[in-house]
Amino acid sequence: MAPASTGTFKPLRHRSGTMRERLHSYTQRTLGAGGSYNDAVALPAGESCAAWVAVHAIDFYNDVSTIWAVMSSDPYLNSFRPGEGFPSGVEYRWSDGPGEAVSVSAPVYIEKVLGWIADQINDETKFPDDDDETEALRVFQTPQFAALCGQIFRRLFRVYGIIYSSFFGTLEALDMAPHLNSCFKHFMFFCTEFGLLPEREVEPLEVLVKPIKKKYYAAKQGTVASTVR
Repeated sequence: MAPASTGTFKPLRHRSGTMRERLHSYTQRTLGAGGSYNDAVALPAGESCAAWVAVHAIDFYNDVSTIWAVMSSDPYLNSFRPGEGFPSGVEYRWSDGPGEAVSVSAPVYIEKVLGWIADQINDETKFPDDDDETEALRVFQTPQFAALCGQIFRRLFRVYGIIYSSFFGTLEALDMAPHLNSCFKHFMFFCTEFGLLPEREVEPLEVLVKPIKKKYYAAKQGTVASTVR
C-alpha cells in the first residue's frame, strides 16, 4: 500500500482574535525575541495549561507535516513493505477504530497519523477556535480532551521516530536536517515540561532524546538559579 499524499500541505491556522491565536503568538514572540526553548514552552502567567497544550498540538502538527510534505511524494516511499521503516525493535500498527490494528509501512503510518490528527483538529467540537473563550476552555479542560491530546503527542513522537530512523539522510541531503533537529528539540522540551510522553514511548529514540532532556534540565536549573539570585 503506497502513501496517498500528493506532497502538498496547508498549515492549520488559528483564527485571528481567538485564544488559540493569542497563545500561538506568545510562542512566536518569545522565540522571535531570542528567547530560549525553555522560555517558549513555559506556561504564560494566567493562562490555561490545557489551552496551552491544545495550541501546541496544532503547532507541532504543522511542524511535522511541513517536514513530511518535502518528501511525501518521493517514489522511494513506495519501496517500503508493511512493517518496514520503523525505529529498530518496534513496529507501529494502525487502527481506524476499535478493531484490530493492522501492519502498514512507515510512510503509510505517517500519512494516516497526520490525516487523523488533521481530522481531530478540524473538528470544532474537539478543538474549538471561536470567540467564546469560556466554552473553549470548558472543552480543553475535559478528561476526554486530555486523552486526545496525549494520543496526538504520542503519535507525533512516533512520526519523528520514523523520520529519524528512515529518512534523516534524505532531509540531510535537502539541507533540512537543522530544521528537523530544531523542531524536534522544541517538541521534546514541551513534552518534557508537561510530562506528555510515557518513558516506554521514547525508548526507540533514547539516543536522541537523552541529550535533549539533559539540555532541558540544565537550562531549567540555570533559570531557577538565576531567579534565586
